[in-house]
Amino acid sequence: MSTPDVDVDVNQNQNQNKNVKAEDILCPLAEYEECDFSKLLEKPRLLNIDRQRSLDERSLSELSIGISPRHATRAIDLNSSRFFEQLDSICSPLGRRSGFSTPRSQIGFDPHPMVAEAWEALRRSLVYFRGQPVGTIAALDNTEENLNYDQVFVRDFVPSALAFLMNGEPEIVKNFILKTLRLQSWEKKIDRFQLGEGVMPASFKVLHDPVRNNETLIADFGESAIGRVAPVDSGFWWIILLRAYTKSTGDTSLAELPECQKGMRLILSLCLSEGFDTFPTLLCADGCCMIDRRMGVYGYPIEIQALFFMALRCALLLLKQDDEGKEFIERIVKRLHALSYHMRSYFWLDLKQLNDIYRFKTEEYSHTAVNKFNVMPDSLPEWVFDFMPVYGGYFIGNVSPARMDFRWFCLGNCIAILSSLATPEQSTAIMDLIESRWEELVGEMPLKVCYPAMETHEWRIITGCDPKNTRWSYHNGGSWPVLLWLLTAACVKIGRPQIARRAIEIAEARLLKDHWPEYYDGKLGRYIGKQSRKAQTWSIAGYLVAKMMLEDPSHLGMIAIEEDKQMKPILRRSNSWTL
Repeated sequence: MSTPDVDVDVNQNQNQNKNVKAEDILCPLAEYEECDFSKLLEKPRLLNIDRQRSLDERSLSELSIGISPRHATRAIDLNSSRFFEQLDSICSPLGRRSGFSTPRSQIGFDPHPMVAEAWEALRRSLVYFRGQPVGTIAALDNTEENLNYDQVFVRDFVPSALAFLMNGEPEIVKNFILKTLRLQSWEKKIDRFQLGEGVMPASFKVLHDPVRNNETLIADFGESAIGRVAPVDSGFWWIILLRAYTKSTGDTSLAELPECQKGMRLILSLCLSEGFDTFPTLLCADGCCMIDRRMGVYGYPIEIQALFFMALRCALLLLKQDDEGKEFIERIVKRLHALSYHMRSYFWLDLKQLNDIYRFKTEEYSHTAVNKFNVMPDSLPEWVFDFMPVYGGYFIGNVSPARMDFRWFCLGNCIAILSSLATPEQSTAIMDLIESRWEELVGEMPLKVCYPAMETHEWRIITGCDPKNTRWSYHNGGSWPVLLWLLTAACVKIGRPQIARRAIEIAEARLLKDHWPEYYDGKLGRYIGKQSRKAQTWSIAGYLVAKMMLEDPSHLGMIAIEEDKQMKPILRRSNSWTL
């Protein structure tokens, strides 16, 4: 099944770029990331990288877009000259670093005592292949059976990669991108069925042969996973991470490699292929993403749709304008318009939309139907009426024929903010919801992966009596510290960092003392998860990224994309459904 691992030689391309100034070949972030998608088809597109700063001043000044008057006094003053003076004061001659006393940091901040411990733990998790670091192990908990926690997971490595990029250590991220790219080219079979060529692995492991003094990579594309489901999110995270590396370092040579260009096209081919779908969203099986067990997320889960949207926007910035690239850019632009309309119209829920659904008529026919998916108002769960605040809203978990999953999913909503799938008004409403429902979504340990938990008969039917996903545990309403980095990035993007700071302070009271658990159980997240691994790497890395993001908001540029201001404003669903 496996093929020999061959390193891609990028030294020649890197040497050619060493002496080229960023301003000679690159344009400001806002010029292309805030343009109309369709304009990318009309003129050559340059990669928008700033070699000295993770996010240019123009974009930083717009982070407060969408802040309602009610929150104006709480927003960061990103336009003040003092703000940029403070940012400039913490820059090293080689660019921005984390501001923490790590081995690579040159700045004399007095960090929280947990920071040094976290960096030591993160470095202990490094995995090496033939002498080069290629990722971080999922967990270093020697008190439990390894299972697959001794592997490098694509989704798990993302916060680790961001931490190293923010600290000025991009080499491990480049190695990871190239190694997973090589694994993508392997033949992938489950039983007698061959997977698509573009599928990225869920994880990989380095096998050491002391007899032959050799090392090999073993990848899992879903054939060893619980339920044998291929990871739909891995390819999206790979594209997002490639853009983060490019944005952070200014090294365009990696993304411009023919192998990386082909890897992106293979991933996009899987997602943009035509079929029987009547929606622009991606149809997925249960267990295809972070929630990798049966949890009723089959269909069109918000996590996948948000990651899909963000990966498409990142690909627009990374694909070359050659013949093959132009073809994909045209398909991406069309899909982005359709996807953003669909998600903002049909997945968005606030008090008014909830009231509209409550009053839906059913069995409507023809294009004039208001209740397009024939959702039964009696299927509305009782909890959602109390959960929905007067000010606030969120993207619900799933929408498909006669079915709406009203559960809150943290990752999908945070990615919607970071990718600008959510409008500025929707982004603000999501933060309003988090503040209004702080006890439910944050509690005593941030952050609920989904809310609320399924119980009794519903739990038995939907999870299949899964003993790991009992109520308020694991993916069924468990609290996951790794989500801190996503919350923090979203808060910084819309100018409300005090929300993230409050959540981080709650986590700091326990995370180190509890030895960095994978997740917490209980309605408030009070208890270490019953099967939670200790020394969980992405819990460690998520904390570090959150801290560094608050200390230096310019890091946001590598993971956030500004709104496309030229797009036609979306119609609210109460209007669009009657057209």
